[in-house]
Amino acid sequence: MKLYEFEAKGILARYGVSTPKGVVVAKGDDVRGKLASSGLTPPLVVKSQVLVAGRGKAGGIRIARSVEEAVSLTEFLFDYPIKGLKPRYILVEEAVEHSSELYASITIDKSARRPVVLASLYGGMDIEEIAREKPESIVRYHVDPYMGLRGFEARLIAKKLELKGGVISSFASLLQSMYNAFVDYSADLVEVNPLTIVGEKVVALDARIIVDDNASYKYPELAIERVEGGEVSEWESRARRLGLAFVELEGDVGVMGNGAGLTMTSMDLVYEYGGVPANFLDIGGGASAERVKKAVLFLLEFPKAKSIFINIFGGITRCDEVARGIIEALKEYSGKPKPVFVRLSGTREEEGRRLLEEFGIRAFDNPLDAVVEAIRAVR
Repeated sequence: MKLYEFEAKGILARYGVSTPKGVVVAKGDDVRGKLASSGLTPPLVVKSQVLVAGRGKAGGIRIARSVEEAVSLTEFLFDYPIKGLKPRYILVEEAVEHSSELYASITIDKSARRPVVLASLYGGMDIEEIAREKPESIVRYHVDPYMGLRGFEARLIAKKLELKGGVISSFASLLQSMYNAFVDYSADLVEVNPLTIVGEKVVALDARIIVDDNASYKYPELAIERVEGGEVSEWESRARRLGLAFVELEGDVGVMGNGAGLTMTSMDLVYEYGGVPANFLDIGGGASAERVKKAVLFLLEFPKAKSIFINIFGGITRCDEVARGIIEALKEYSGKPKPVFVRLSGTREEEGRRLLEEFGIRAFDNPLDAVVEAIRAVR
């Protein structure tokens, strides 16, 4: 789960990280009133809150020399798409004069199976290019997960960046705060880019946190709807509310399977035979007829899916339950009919086939045959 910049900064500020003073404006708020009551003084930075990288280069971060200009820019950015996404929130902050931009992050090094701190004297919008062209400029330091990031280690990283004086302590404190937030929020990434030096203190000008999806239930305070911000699409959000494991893709062949591995294999088959999947939808093991019905109805309503390929291998999933769910969904659906192609194999498949065929749906033995027909139906 990606967090908005203002959420990430709010978390880091609670851990003692210095951030610019700012206010969040939601779409529909009284922008002028909210800025007036915030006490912010120009110059101001007006920042579109979308969950994609490259906001600055895409024009989503603007400088305002007056409150009136900040109001105008805020209203403008609400209707200004960043990589196709319009924001629901705008962050307005006091501008911090700075001459340097550094980088710091903590993530998981999967090969080393431990957290790693990445730090560089070169931050900002071009950090990816810097990482490619000057990999030696990035300090990498692996952290013992049992011990955590200790003070002397954080200071060692600061010294490797050749920081001086009180900045060493401030930067070390920043790293420890980031690490504590990383652990406490079950994060995959905590990143500050850029951070700058004001006097002998480091200030986080931007921040990014990604929380492990499997741990997101532990943080109800982060339950902001993320549809328009780029975390999920409208249909992915609907699927979550229905309890369905669904990912929207760019094709036109709807794909449903039982188990993530089988569903991904089914998508590969669609690609292999010249089609493009419209989605990933996993009903899981042991799905009831009611759950199957819910999933099939969802795909029948999903506009990108012009045909539907259902690939079921019954172990703990009963093929007759799957068949009943498909039939009930088709009976209930009142929209434009879509062709449905089903491969059934496994537990109680004979009963499942009989039910489908009595309803007028062919049950395929070979998933390849079902895939070819599903692709042909949209061509």
